[in-house]
Amino acid sequence: GKNEYDLLVIGGGSGGLACAKEAAQFGRKVAVLDYVEPSPQGTAWGIGGTCVNVGCIPKKLMHQAALLGSALKDAQHYGWNISQPVHHTWSVMAQGVQNYVKSLNWGHRVQLQEKKVKYFNIKGSFSDPHTVRGLTKAGKETVVTADNIVIATGGRPKYPMHVAGALEYGITSDDLFWLKESPGKTLPSFILYVSLECAGFLTGIGLDTTVMVRSIPLRGFDQASHVSKKKQICFTIQQQMASLVTEHMESYGTKFLKRCFPTKVEKLKSGRLQVTWKNADLDIEETDSFNTVMWAVGRAPDTKTLNLEAAGVKTNSETGKIIVDASEATSVPHIYAVGDITEGRPELTPTAIAAGKLLAQRLFGQSSELMDYDNVPTTVFTPLEYGCVGLSEEAAVQRHGSDNIEVYHAYYKPLEFTVAERDATQCYMKMVCLREREQRILGLHFIGPNAGEVIQGFALGIKCGATYPQMMKTVGIHPTCAEEVTKLHITKRSGLDATVTGC
Repeated sequence: GKNEYDLLVIGGGSGGLACAKEAAQFGRKVAVLDYVEPSPQGTAWGIGGTCVNVGCIPKKLMHQAALLGSALKDAQHYGWNISQPVHHTWSVMAQGVQNYVKSLNWGHRVQLQEKKVKYFNIKGSFSDPHTVRGLTKAGKETVVTADNIVIATGGRPKYPMHVAGALEYGITSDDLFWLKESPGKTLPSFILYVSLECAGFLTGIGLDTTVMVRSIPLRGFDQASHVSKKKQICFTIQQQMASLVTEHMESYGTKFLKRCFPTKVEKLKSGRLQVTWKNADLDIEETDSFNTVMWAVGRAPDTKTLNLEAAGVKTNSETGKIIVDASEATSVPHIYAVGDITEGRPELTPTAIAAGKLLAQRLFGQSSELMDYDNVPTTVFTPLEYGCVGLSEEAAVQRHGSDNIEVYHAYYKPLEFTVAERDATQCYMKMVCLREREQRILGLHFIGPNAGEVIQGFALGIKCGATYPQMMKTVGIHPTCAEEVTKLHITKRSGLDATVTGC
């Protein structure tokens, strides 16, 4: 009648592994179940989850490859004799990235062994609230019982099943990062951040890349725009951070099919893929052929094979995600969930890791500390990076009212852009504050080089309740892009009565 393990984690991604390793530190008997279902195109990978294998890690490395390409062009202006045009070899980059990812897979296996965490490479499903069973690759049934169970299976990319040929001929980011040969002329379709990131580095390494945009770019990020007046001159101040990102990408060479949506994909005799789409603005049907079509329509929680009904775990019927409370507990007291699979949580690796560790500490370490999901920083790794922390302007207005919000903003030019004569039109920052006396900072948005590094530094201050006056008293590091945040004296008020002290 006694369960075999103190803790069983289903899912070997960032959150699950962090929880399992932390629990093992307390001397508990811990097991991890992990199994990667190959993509519809047959792509599979090792332990470590989305971030390690088909997310943050390969994406950032390929983004770096594109940045190096841009640096080679700039280098001529700085005196380096580099013959143009430069050429990129996909297979060399892919081999290097994939080898590094495999080393991380191996590292996770070694760490689990060192911490005496039992690893099962099986696809598990619930038999009852304390029992999970599954089959090994050899077909042998394995049954695991545990006092506490954590579900951390994350999500997998969705396909637009209403588009004929989408599943047969399209790939997702899961496949792109494991291609051994160049994808060639590529169409990332539907404009989620992952499609922009992939389109950015594909363009950066010299590939013909077109992004299909059905509605607005980077849905969920800052989209605010305002009309302001000063000295009887009426002009529009574009605050659409997401639009600035895509504008830069267009100038950078990425093509956009705006307000278009695909209807079918067909394979031609040449092997290329012919895509047919509807242009909503012109109300016409158009076609073009590509070597690769990549879908970016979001991710679905990986719960279908878990048999959650047998355990009594409740999910959101619309999203399929698991409903949890502030302590990551599900509807079943001893079953928990962390990471992308949970309803209402940010789909970010660091939050999953932190939530997993804190959960293990509460279960076995006499801690009561809960995960704080407010003011979590993040960055979109497009050619010109977009980093943010806290509220968007829209969210701030919705929460506090437009009369209670003050927004400081400025365009700037990175010093490194000057000699290279690079366009800095879209380098921009915005600080959203409460208008009350102390002017607490609610959100910071930054578009420019190394946005992730810049936002990470300021995130601590904003997490600690930093105010606009405190930011203005902070001495910047000269000459850096981050320094510009400490000089945000341009202000506007929401609405038509804005006061603008500079442009």
